[in-house]
Amino acid sequence: MPCSVLCLLLLTILILNKMKRSIIAIICLTIVFYSCKKTVVLDLDTAQPQIVIQGEVTDTVGVVTIHINKTVGFYADNTFPAVTGADVKITDTTSGFKYGPFVETAPGIYTSVAASNGVYGDTYKLEVSVNGQSYTALSTMPMPVTLDSVTFRIFSAFGQTQKRAAVNFQDPAGVKNYYQFIEYINDKQFTKNLFLFDDRLSDGRYITNSLYTDSTYFNPGDKLKVQMKCLDVNVYNYFFQLAQSSGGGNFGTSASPANPKSNISNGALGYFSANTSQSQTVYVPQ
Repeated sequence: MPCSVLCLLLLTILILNKMKRSIIAIICLTIVFYSCKKTVVLDLDTAQPQIVIQGEVTDTVGVVTIHINKTVGFYADNTFPAVTGADVKITDTTSGFKYGPFVETAPGIYTSVAASNGVYGDTYKLEVSVNGQSYTALSTMPMPVTLDSVTFRIFSAFGQTQKRAAVNFQDPAGVKNYYQFIEYINDKQFTKNLFLFDDRLSDGRYITNSLYTDSTYFNPGDKLKVQMKCLDVNVYNYFFQLAQSSGGGNFGTSASPANPKSNISNGALGYFSANTSQSQTVYVPQ
């Protein structure tokens, strides 16, 4: 007899019978419930390692770096094995310009020798070959949007004064724009949150957008640099899903059922982005 049916039967006995029989039923019901419990052990450490590729081309002059690693099991420490011996290529499919050659400057880190900047509106193709497998990705660099300034909003909450940085810029009308903001506090990247914004509800408006960092991370006089990136939609969606699945946006490469959808082919994790990049530095007020 199924456990659920047996439990229901004993519960009926408990309600309808006299006290003596009820005591017996209680004992039996306890035994049945105990026997119905099933210990489930989640096997979270047996997922096959997956390749993780991360890199970008920007509109600033500089070398391009691609990071290639593998995921680890759920219970492993956060040491992600480097993937060595890969062949990396990046091509501007619009102009035909090729970055590189790429050399492995450290295990799993591939850097282009020739420094160059990306071109707005051009589409870039990443090709990675490693261990007999090939991975490709496409990303189109959007037009830039100027970051006018970084200011602070100071307000009181629960009897305490709090500060939040705010970015100020004019969103272009009639164009879908996707933004990412990264904070650096005293030259150290703050990665607790992913600051993402799209103009779906504010197209063509002047934007003042607070970066909701807990003000306990700021001290008066701290140097704060805010980097603003304009992303293509696929890369934006990747980071948005990453923020949703991580509950705040810590970057990591642990295998997870909630891995965001990558724009890289052949089952690879990670992202390849052609984006604009600019930054402003301010100091936290008293």
